[in-house]
Formats: sequence, structure tokens, C-alpha cells
Amino acid sequence: MARRMLPALLLAAAAGLLGLLPAAAAAPAPTRLAAPADDPYPSTEDIAKAQADADARAGDVAAIEARLTAAQAELEEAGRAAEQAVEAYNGAQARLVRARAESAAAAERSAAAETARAAAAERAAGLLAEIYRQGASPQLSALNDLLGGRGAVDLSDQAAAVGVAGAQTRQILDDATPTAAAPTRARTAAQAAEDNARRAADAVQHAKEQAEARLTAQQAQVADIGHRREQLLADLAAARNTTVDLERQRREALEAIAARQAEEAAKAAAAAAAANRPDPAANRPWSADGAAAAIAHARALIGLPYIWGGEGPDGYDCSGLTMTAWQRGGKRLTHFAADQYAQSTPVSYRQLRPGDLVFWTKTGRAADIYHVALYIGDDQMIEAPRPGAAIKQASLWIMGTPDFYARP
Repeated sequence: MARRMLPALLLAAAAGLLGLLPAAAAAPAPTRLAAPADDPYPSTEDIAKAQADADARAGDVAAIEARLTAAQAELEEAGRAAEQAVEAYNGAQARLVRARAESAAAAERSAAAETARAAAAERAAGLLAEIYRQGASPQLSALNDLLGGRGAVDLSDQAAAVGVAGAQTRQILDDATPTAAAPTRARTAAQAAEDNARRAADAVQHAKEQAEARLTAQQAQVADIGHRREQLLADLAAARNTTVDLERQRREALEAIAARQAEEAAKAAAAAAAANRPDPAANRPWSADGAAAAIAHARALIGLPYIWGGEGPDGYDCSGLTMTAWQRGGKRLTHFAADQYAQSTPVSYRQLRPGDLVFWTKTGRAADIYHVALYIGDDQMIEAPRPGAAIKQASLWIMGTPDFYARP
């Protein structure tokens, strides 16, 4: 992905920017060494030493630049890992909700099976009581009446009685036989569903602990990288004989150049993929009103903080933002990015319309989606980017080429 090219692009941008800087800014000119009065020119040794000093300073600058690039990549990876942990927690929560719903449904089925069994047993008991009272089955009693009957009318009525009695007996026995075992099967299924729900609850707790640990580690990394960055900028200023503020501005310019190059590469990759993979002919359903409502709500949330597991109103994570936005658009989505893709209709980059969702994954598998954002048109999106950042509007390509696109 283009985002992974960022460190290399930073180094390339650094080389390009260095070529644009005045020589004095790139490396201070060596102080001319004093020479004997009868020889106003530096000696060969003087020139070699000056060149070695310049080379050493250039080497120092390149090494510091490389460490700054590595620190930026480390910062981005820390944010990505933290967001992956958050989405793993969201996925565990979604599975727990489904497991609890299945457990409740299984318990209802078990209760219904027990009720049916009791009713069938009561009817069978009534049949046995009737047989006991008459000393024979109702069919045989009816047959006796039939044999003792006189006249065509009596014969017809008594024949019907035999048929009814026989059908009722068969129905009672047919009902009683399967319903006797049904409650046991239903109880077994209900217990299995309850066990599954319990395991899902344990998984949520484990995912929560992992997310908390990952977020704590990310915050520590952010602080550490910030300190390292300041020290590296100070070292760079010393090597170039400039100031930390100038070096900070220069570094921000380099990173902006690299980010633009990465975005251009990501867009080119998406366009090439779309050209090589023709869009399906079928129209994808799209609700302009629903999309407009989702986008308007997302815009209203810009500036709120990223809060892991957040569904508002004080903050959101990435899938919490898109879920809440599309609630306003009339579509119910799960608070889990991978589920949101599964609940939507896949589209291609060329089919994107405002309100569609865009997804990223490190593996290329939909099951491993860890980030989702809301597309708003003109290659722009609204996203809750990562822990420690605020909801914002950004370029669609800021994280590299999206792996999936879908329409709620």
C-alpha cells in the first residue's frame, strides 16, 4: 500500500528539498584555516580535512533524517496497532451480542418444547384413562357399537365414530412420541448457546484488556517518539548550524511533500485496479437522502475526540462514527468495521458515491478490516482516525489505497 511507501518517500523528499536549499543551509562552509604568510592557499591536508568534516556533517544529517523518518513510521504503526486492538474489541462485543441473542432464543425454544411435551403427555394420559375406563380402546368400543347397530343411519354414524377415534388416537401418539425427546434436545441446545455466550463474554473481557494495554503502550510510544523527535531536531540544527524551529518547519515541509506523493501513488493504484477490474453491470442501490443525512451528521461530529468503543455523544471510534452517521441515514449497522462491510453492498472505486464506506486492512481479507471511514465525494472522507486524534475530514488516500468500498 502507498502508506507503507511513506518512509521511502520522506527520504526522497528530503533529498529533493536538500537540493533546493542554499549550500550554506545544507552545511555550513568550513572556516578557512590559517596559512603561512608566504602561502595564502590551503594545503592539501587542509582541503582533505575540510572535506572530511563536511562529509561527516552530511553523514550525520542523513542519519538524523533517517531516524526522524523511522520515528514517524513508528508513530503511524503505533496508531494503527491501537486501532486494530479497538476494532478487535468491537468485534468481540458484536459476537457477544449475537451469542446472547441466540442464547435467549434457544431458551425460548426449550421452554416451548417443554410446554408442547406437557400438552402431549396430558393428551396421552387422557387416552390411557379412557382405555382404562372402557376396558378397551375407543376404537374397539366404537366397533362394538357398530356391530350392535341397526339400520343404515346407525351404521354410517358408527363407522364415522371409528374413523374419528382412530385418527385421534394416532394423532395423540404421534404428538407424544417426538415431543418426549424434544425438550431434552432443546435444553442441550440452550445450554450450548449459553456456554457460547459465556465464552463470548470472556472474549470481550480479554479483548478489552488487550485494547487497554495497546492504548497505554501507544500513548507511551507517542510521548517517547515526541521526545526523540525533539532531540533529533536539535541534533539536526546543530549539524546544520541552524535553529530547532527552522529544522521543525523544514521537517514538516518534507513530511507534507511525502504525504502528497503517497496520496498520489494511492490514487493511481486505485485507478489502475479499477481499470483492470471492470465494474459489475448491475446498479447498486443508493439513497441520496440517506447519504445526505449520514454525511450531515458526520460533519457535525468533526472535532470530537477518538474514544475507543465510542458511540457518542462525547466521542467515537471509527466504526462508531460510521454506525451513528448511518443511523441518521436510516440504515442499522453493527459497531464493528468488518461487520459493516458484510452488511453493505460492495462497490468499486469508480462506483463510489457520497455516503459510501471505505475500508482498510493489513492482510487484504475482509475479516481483518480494522478501519472504516465515510466517503463524502471529491476523494474526501470523514473519519475518526486513531486514538489521540480528533474526528476530521481528510483525503481519501491519506492511509493509502483503501482495500474495500461498500454502500450501506
